[in-house]
This record gives sequence, C-alpha cells and structure tokens, in this order.
Amino acid sequence: MLKAVIIDDEPDCVKLLALQLKMYCPKVQVLAECTSSETGLIRIKELQPDIVFLDIEMPVMNGFQLLEKLGNINFSLIFVTAYDQFAVKAFRFNALDYLLKPIDGKDLKVAVEKALQQKPNLEQLKLMKQQLNVGEKHYPDKIALPFQNGVIFTEIKNILYCESENNYTRFYVVEGRNYLVSKTLGDIQEVLEERNFLRVHRQFLVNLDHIKKYVRGEGNYLILSNEINIPVARNKKEKLIERFGWL
Repeated sequence: MLKAVIIDDEPDCVKLLALQLKMYCPKVQVLAECTSSETGLIRIKELQPDIVFLDIEMPVMNGFQLLEKLGNINFSLIFVTAYDQFAVKAFRFNALDYLLKPIDGKDLKVAVEKALQQKPNLEQLKLMKQQLNVGEKHYPDKIALPFQNGVIFTEIKNILYCESENNYTRFYVVEGRNYLVSKTLGDIQEVLEERNFLRVHRQFLVNLDHIKKYVRGEGNYLILSNEINIPVARNKKEKLIERFGWL
C-alpha cells in the first residue's frame, strides 16, 4: 500500500478526495486528512508518506511555505487547486502534477500514476511559486520538460521548434539536442502560444524568433536559424501574415 496525506483547508474537499482515492486508487491508503497546513506539516514529518495531496491557497501557511519548511521533498506531490487558466499553464510550464476542483475520478487515477513516477525538485517549485506570486501574469524564462526519469530545464528562447510524434512532442533546441516529452503538441501549443510560438503545421510549432527565411511556392516552408526547413500549412499562412505583417 502507498501511504498518503491530504492537506486542504476545506473539510468537504478533504473528505471527498479521501473517498475518491478509496474508489479509484485502492492501493493508496490515506493516513491523515488535514484541514490546516500546520497539522499537515506535522503529519508529513511523522508519517513519511509516499504521496501528498496539497492545496496551495490556505490560511496561515500556504502550500509553498509548507514545502519550504520541509526542505528536501522525498515524496510524490499532487497540487489540488480551483480552476484558473493561468495557474494551469504555470503547472504545465513546470511539469508539476495537479488536479482541478471538483476532482474527476479518472483524472485522479491518471495523476496518481504519473506523480508516483517522479518526485518534484526544488527548482520546479521555485519557478512555480514565482509565477503565482507576481502581480501580473508572467512566465519565467525557463520551461521544465519531463524527460526519462527526471526533469530538464531549458530556456524558452533556445527552443527552435517542437514536432509532434503521436502522443509525444520532440523539442529541438539551439545546442543541437532534442528531448522527447510525453505531451501532445496541442498541450505544448497551449503553454507556449503566448511566448511567441506559432503552430504553422499540424506537426510543427515554431519559435518565431528563430525564423530566418520564408520560401513561397507550392510547398511553402520556413528556414529556421539552424537551417532546418519547416513546412507551412496553407491555412496557417494568414497567421504568419498577422504576426509579421509580411509575405
């Protein structure tokens, strides 16, 4: 059995999540249901859980402050939060696991299986906290890419383009390396579309800062700064015109 601790200042949410875990994740045993961050901190230290379900916004001490008091995180972590599109993008930017209230049972099962594969690191949490604390909606200069058994942090400006590989996406960066990430190109597009990236083809998402040349003709395509050719779909040409005012 996997030991779990739930920390949320809403008692009804705690009880419902405990019930859902019993129904959808029978291998997860809830050892503590905490409605205050102070109690949750004590229970984590006492019980040494395998996985923690943590609300972010709580009185006295929020979720990030609780994690800071713990120091090293030796458990899997799933944030539980109310819906906010900016917060969701922030989670995706930093490859952190999360569940939206009200929690869907199927989403819970997937999130638990995914979270158990790796534990968050301090840099992920630091970047996430910075994003949520700033006055205006701001994304950091780096993005976290879940890769093999860990997470790779790369600067967004160094991403040349992303290519769809079925349910995965391959990131190509200026150093000549590439990383295969278990996210669809649609998921990546949602995260990067506000950072000067454009889906120019069903298979490609490009960093507009790395476009070197556009070649017209039967096969419209872009030449990027690394001399790679990227096809442009006919229905995406207008988007390029809109962004650049040329063609």
